[in-house]
Amino acid sequence: MAQDGRPGRRRAFIGSFTAAGGPGLVTAEVAPDGGALTLGTAVNDVRDPSYLALSPDGATLYAVSEIAEGTVAAYRVHGERPELAGPPVPVDGSGPTHLGLYGGHLLTANYGCGSVTAVPLRPDGTLAAKPSGRLQHTGSGPHDRRQRGPHAHQVQADPSGRWAVSVDLGTDSVRVCTLANGAPALHREFALRPGSGPRHLAFHPDGTHAYVVNELTPTVTVCRWDATTGSLRPLAEVPVLPGAPAGDAYPSGIVVAPDGRFVWTATRGEDVLSVLAVEGDGLRLIATVPCGGRWPRALAEHRGFLYSANERSGDVSWFAVDEPTGLPRYDGAVRVPAASCVVFG
Repeated sequence: MAQDGRPGRRRAFIGSFTAAGGPGLVTAEVAPDGGALTLGTAVNDVRDPSYLALSPDGATLYAVSEIAEGTVAAYRVHGERPELAGPPVPVDGSGPTHLGLYGGHLLTANYGCGSVTAVPLRPDGTLAAKPSGRLQHTGSGPHDRRQRGPHAHQVQADPSGRWAVSVDLGTDSVRVCTLANGAPALHREFALRPGSGPRHLAFHPDGTHAYVVNELTPTVTVCRWDATTGSLRPLAEVPVLPGAPAGDAYPSGIVVAPDGRFVWTATRGEDVLSVLAVEGDGLRLIATVPCGGRWPRALAEHRGFLYSANERSGDVSWFAVDEPTGLPRYDGAVRVPAASCVVFG
């Protein structure tokens, strides 16, 4: 049963930057016999909803507002038009870029100030009136312009649900955390190669590997993940492009295939999607294909299709994935100015 009561209905939710002319939060129908999107309603009561997350029951959608005084908001999505479920909640941090559910809380990764904030969830899935705690990252990296301080770029629960994992571009590290009295508490910090600029992390379905896409170098760092001890061990760093880019490449999104055979990444400076084959403790670059637009900011997989939110061309493109080879084939696109991400319910 879909969250609006209609059996078999599949929906997508698209974020966009209102400051760049985006419509805000956009709904879309997913074709029942494929991956095509048909746009529905849009709401713009939250500024710059750059990243979204859906509750496990599909009834509540959460959005960060990537502004200087960052906020997070909850929407009810049982009808045609998402309805704001209370006022946005300040995250006590600047420029939140990502969010994830963990331990009865909503966590935000605050890029501007380099911190992770926890906001309690009420029993009905709505947000408490204020955060219950914040963890400030510290450190820097060798890149003079981008790594003068911490920049938390992503936060999510690990597959076991025991840990929260935050990726910091500014400190070249991944932090593993728990909650202590409602506040994110550092368990351990794991260093990646200096200057790599880690952006996002995706777990393998086996729960023992994690892949970190790096923004400052066009690579993926393959890691061993131990959920028992909450430890991350880098194993290898693999390029996502067949040659050196002409300029800064700016890799962005990363997705692992549901069957664990492939990893896909998006690279904004080259406007491509990369296909990497999983080979034990390593990855092998197979091919790159055009992303169907310009500046692919985020990447998502849904039922055998890949979706690229192309910020600068203002569209979301989708690709049918060839199951034996993992190669995406362009299948269509819809117009969403300043698109930032897409999630599915």
